[in-house]
Order: sequence, then C-alpha cells, then structure tokens
Amino acid sequence: MSMAHSTADLKRLTRIGVQVVLLTAISPVFAQSPPLSPDRPWHSSDERQIITDGRRFQPPELRIESDKSYSLAELIDLAEAHNPETRVVWEGARAQAAALRIARSELFPTLAAVALAGVNRDEAGIGSRFYRQTLPFFQVSLDLNYTILDFGARRGRINAECARLLAANFGFNDVHRQLIYDVSQAYYRLLNAAGQEEAAGASLVNAQAVRQSAEERMRNGLATLPDVLEARSATAQAQYDLQAVLGAEQIARGDLATALGTSASTLIRVQPLSEVPMPESVSDTVEEAIRRALEQRPDLQARVAEIRLAQADRQMARAAFYPSLSVRGSPSVQSLYILQQTLPWGHSADLTGVVTLSLNWTVFDGGARRSRLAEAEATIRAAQARVGAARDRIQDQVWTAYSNLNTALRQREAATALLTAATQSYSAALESYNYGVRNLLDVTNAQKVLAQARSTDILARTQVLAALANLAFRTGDAIQLSAGRTHP
Repeated sequence: MSMAHSTADLKRLTRIGVQVVLLTAISPVFAQSPPLSPDRPWHSSDERQIITDGRRFQPPELRIESDKSYSLAELIDLAEAHNPETRVVWEGARAQAAALRIARSELFPTLAAVALAGVNRDEAGIGSRFYRQTLPFFQVSLDLNYTILDFGARRGRINAECARLLAANFGFNDVHRQLIYDVSQAYYRLLNAAGQEEAAGASLVNAQAVRQSAEERMRNGLATLPDVLEARSATAQAQYDLQAVLGAEQIARGDLATALGTSASTLIRVQPLSEVPMPESVSDTVEEAIRRALEQRPDLQARVAEIRLAQADRQMARAAFYPSLSVRGSPSVQSLYILQQTLPWGHSADLTGVVTLSLNWTVFDGGARRSRLAEAEATIRAAQARVGAARDRIQDQVWTAYSNLNTALRQREAATALLTAATQSYSAALESYNYGVRNLLDVTNAQKVLAQARSTDILARTQVLAALANLAFRTGDAIQLSAGRTHP
C-alpha cells in the first residue's frame, strides 16, 4: 500500500515539475505579447528589467567649477569632450575604418589550418567470413586561397569603403560644427536673458523711484491719487516683467547645460555680456564668405564623397563583366594506421595535397550586369546633382547669414542711439515732474520707453553675436580651429 502511495506521489511531483518548466519557458513569450486591450497602458515584468538596465548606462560626470565664469571657448571645449553626440559619430567613424581594413584584407591570401584525428572500426567481409579492422588516423592540413586577378572588383570594394570612411569623417566634423553652433546660440540666449534681467531690474528701480516721487508729492498736496495709482501700476508691471525674464533665464541655463552634455539643473556661470567683445563691422565680403563655405563645409564634402562611392560601385559593376582567377592549395600531412584481425599493425605517413586554379566567368546572366552598370551610372549622376543642389543651398545660407549680420550691426547702432535718447528723456521727464512742470503720465511713458530701450539694446547686442556665430556656422569657420582633434 505504501509503495502505491509512493508511486502516486512521484508521478504528481513529476507533473508539477513539468508544469513549472513549461511556465518558465513560455513566460517570456507572453511577456512580449501585445497589450490585451487598448484602454490602459501596458506594463510587464520586462519593463522593470529595462528600467534597471537603463540605470546602468550613466554618462560620465561633467565637472563644472561653481566659482568660475566660463567663456564661450571653454564651454565649446567642454561640449566637444562630453556631449554624447560626438561620441556616437566618432565610434561610427572608427567602425567604418575597421570596415575599410576588412576590404583591404581581400588583397591578401587566406590561410586556414585544420587538424583531424579519429578512429574507424568496422567489419570487412572477405569470402564467407568477416574480419574486424581498426583504422586510427591523424591529419594536419593547410588551406590557402588567393584571388590572383579580378579586374578591379576588390579595388572597387576598397574604394567604396574609403568613400564611406570619408563620409563618416565629414559627418564627424559636421556634428562638431552643429554642436559649436548649438552651444554658441545657447550661450548668447543666456547672455540675452541675463542682460534682460539686469535691464528689467533697472526698470523696476526706475518705476519704484517714480512711485516714491508720486507718493511724496501727494503727501505734499502736489499730486492726486490717480497719479499714485498709475505709478503703482507701472511698478507692478515692472515687477511682472522681471519675473518673466527670470524664468527665461532659467530655461536658457538649462539649454546651455544640455548642449554641454550634462543635466539641465547644473549651474553654470558664464561671462557677462559686458566682457564679451563686440564686433563693429564684417571683416570680409560675402563673396569671400561663400568661397570659404564651399571649401570648408563638411556636409558638402560628404556629398562629394558620395560621388566617389557611386564611382566605386560602377567600378565593381564593370569588373563583373570579366573573369576572376584564383588559386587554392591544400597541403596535408597524414599519419594512417591499420589493425586487422589476426594481422599486425600497419602504418603510413606522407605529405599529400592538391593545388587548383579556378577561372570563373559569367557568360550570361540575363542582362543583370548591364543593368547594375546602368544603375551605378545613374547613381553617379544623382550624386553629382545633389552636390550642385547642396552648393546652391549653402550659397543661399551664407548670403542670408551675411545679410542678417549686417542688419544686426545696423540695429545695434540704432539701439544704442535709442537707449541714449530714452535715458535722457526719462531723466528730463522725472526732473520736470519733480518741479511740477510735467505730469505723471509723461514720466511713466518715458519710463516705459526707457525700459523697452534697455531691452532692445541688450537684444541688439546679443543678436550681433548670434548672427556672427551663425555666419561662422554657415561658412564652416567654426570647426577650423579644432579640425586636428581626433577624439570627441
């Protein structure tokens, strides 16, 4: 009876074990299945694993000195060294360099070594009897393959990988160009926001001075309550404008930190706008700027590399019309033994092998080779057309950037004159109001004009710097100083 129970328990445990194994095997299948319904988010056990895996990939920490004011050049160096985008394209260029080395390896023979050892035992029939025989063996072989002639097929593949490597390197340079531009624009937006904060603070001080003057005059019976209320309203508006500018400055700081490749909450001190040199005019003509752009722009150079890639494809397509000749050699060292029933051991050792020449020539393929050649020719013409389109687009971009810079310089001069006039007008209006010659409405209007003039002056100054950075971005001048860098 106990044995029957033991057998039943054993069967039950076996079934449970099989069920556990099956559930373990099929659980990943169900975890990767689509959601059961569209009315709620989908979560699975694998999501937690993905979250855990994501925590392991932490970017390297960017050390920012809290007591240092960084210049634009220093910020650009930090961004080039720490922004992950440069690492991505750098590793892509290195991978493409490895692909080029793989293509070049086809110019050399391949050599493989094979060692075999084993024992065969069977029954050999002789007449009406079977005799057991044992055949131990050991063999070492070399397999040598080399393409002697292929009429440029390998060279075409090498040229194609060279063109891809050039395009990858130009793409690497273009990422640096874009990164320098992004950091520069974020930097100038931060300078503008900081300057606007300073201007808004000065406007608030002016509004408070007008309010205090109005309240003092009302206490002396020289002003009315509407005048005081108007002054208080102007002060509240100035306070509101200051808070809006403070928010814009925080956003600009986050944008700059993100461009550097660190957390948006990182506090970065930058040089004030007053310490940044301000250009007075454009140093060269638009024709010179366009010429430099056509020589330096890495995105245009990448387009030219595409022509080389298409030409390499054409070279491979032409090589397919001709035969290829290869040689193969397989020398082998064999050591063979034999033991047959009732007979002594036998042994043989020798150097064997084979050498073959292989000539492969496709005689007919239904026009596939001719079609591939026509495809390559069309690809070359398309790549040349893309280069022409890119040149036209670059010239237009440089022309626009050059015109914007000249416009920004002229606006800077006008903004300076406007600020000077608005400052004098406000001072005269406030002084006349204190003497009772002007009314409060004239003072508040002059104060608003001065506040707008301060804001316009800051914006005009940063627009000149931003336009200058945009011109350097469009011409490719921004990456010339760092063109020798070989790592991000």
